Amino acid sequence: MATAIRVEHLSKRYRIGATQTKFRYGMLREVLVDVAMTPVRAFKAITGRGMRGANSVTNIWALNDVSFDVQEGTVLGIIGRNGAGKSTLLKVLSRVTEPTKGLVTVRGRVGSLLEVGTGFHPELTGRENIYLNGAVLGMKRSETERKFDEIVAFSEVEQFIDTPVKRYSSGMYLRLAFAVAAHLEPEILVVDEVLAVGDAEFQKKCLGKMGDVAQQGRTVLFVSHNMSAILRLTQEAILIEKGRLVKRAPTQEAVDYYLSAGHSEAGERIWDADEIPVNTAPFTPISLRVKDRRGKVVDTIRSTEPSTLEFEYKLSAPTTGLRVGFYLSTMRGEYVLTSFDTDEPVQFEKFGSRTAGHYISRCTIPADMFNEGRYALGVNASSFGVRRYFMDENALAFNVDISGAPGTHWPEQRAGPIRPRLEWKIEKVE
Repeated sequence: MATAIRVEHLSKRYRIGATQTKFRYGMLREVLVDVAMTPVRAFKAITGRGMRGANSVTNIWALNDVSFDVQEGTVLGIIGRNGAGKSTLLKVLSRVTEPTKGLVTVRGRVGSLLEVGTGFHPELTGRENIYLNGAVLGMKRSETERKFDEIVAFSEVEQFIDTPVKRYSSGMYLRLAFAVAAHLEPEILVVDEVLAVGDAEFQKKCLGKMGDVAQQGRTVLFVSHNMSAILRLTQEAILIEKGRLVKRAPTQEAVDYYLSAGHSEAGERIWDADEIPVNTAPFTPISLRVKDRRGKVVDTIRSTEPSTLEFEYKLSAPTTGLRVGFYLSTMRGEYVLTSFDTDEPVQFEKFGSRTAGHYISRCTIPADMFNEGRYALGVNASSFGVRRYFMDENALAFNVDISGAPGTHWPEQRAGPIRPRLEWKIEKVE
C-alpha cells in the first residue's frame, strides 16, 4: 500500500509577544516618528534596557520533531489536549502554513475543513465558492458541476446558494464548507474539531459522510475531543502532547492511554485574583475540579462510571443562607441541570449558616447519566433572594466518553444530553 502522507522531523515555531503596529494605516507623522525611534529601540535591545512584557518576544514550538507516515486509505485520529499542536499539524499538512523545520510529503489532493469558512471568499456567493474550491483542488469545471447538486443538497443551504457567504451564519458556513470538502473527492480529507459548531443532526450527518469517505479508500485525518467519534471512525490514533508525538497505536489503545494517563485537558479551573470581582466578599472562589471515580482530576469522564465535581472557596466572615451550586449545559448553551449544595433540607439545616473558613462543596454525578459530547460547567454562590456573591457561567468544560454505555452496540448517534441506563422488561404475551 502506498504512502499518502509522510511527515519527517516536522517542527513549527511561532513568535509571540512581538510589538504590534498600533495603526493599520499610519499617518506620515507616525511613520516618521517610528523611523526616528528605530535606532533608540536597537540601542535598548543591545544594552538590555528595553522594556520587558509587551515588547518581549517568546518562541513557542507548536510542533517539535514530529515524524509519522499515513498509508493510503487509513483513517487516522489525532488526539491531545488543547494547545498540544493538533490544529497546527493539520494546517501544515493542508499547506495553510509553512513548517519551520522538517519535511512533509503529500500524495494527492487535500480537502481541508480546519475552521468555519476556511478557503471561502466572503464576498462570493455559495455557488461561486463551490467552483472556487473545486478550482483550488485542481478539478475541472465539469467535475465540479457534476457534484454541485449533491453538495447543495447535503449542505441544506439551497435557498441561500446565490447569497454572499459573508451573510451566512456560522452553522450555514459549516454546512457548506463540510459539503464542499467531502464531496469534491479529494484523495485526503483533513477535518478539525469544527463539527462542534453544527447542530446534533448535522454532526451525525457529517460523521456518516466521513465514514462513507473512509470506506471509499480515501485517507482521512480527524481531530476531535469526542473520544466516541474517534473510536467509531478511526482505525489508528496518534497522541500529541506539547508539540511532540508521544504515542501511535490502534485507536482503542491510544484513547485508553490518553484517558488513563492524564493526558487529557486539566479538568481544573483556578481563579486568579484579578479574575475575581471586588464585590464578592466575604466569598472568594479558589478552584473548580472534575474528578473521575479514582479521585483524579480529568477533562474526560466515562459515562459508565461515577464522577465528582468540586468547588473550593473561602469565606472571610460568617455567612447566612449561602448556597453554592453548579449549572451544567451543553456547548450549545442548552441547560442540562442545576444543583446546589443545600438542596437537601438536612444540608440546609446544617450549613444554612457557615462560619468563616475554607470549604469544598462536592457532588457526585452517578454513572450512566450523560450522553457523549462536551459540556460546560458554571458555578454560582448566592443567598437566595438576597444576594449573588459570585457567578461564572462557563468556568470550565469537560468531555463525556460513552464507551460501554447502554446502546453503544447500535451505530446511530443518540439525541439528547442524557443517556440513562433504564431497566426494561420484555414480556411475550400469548
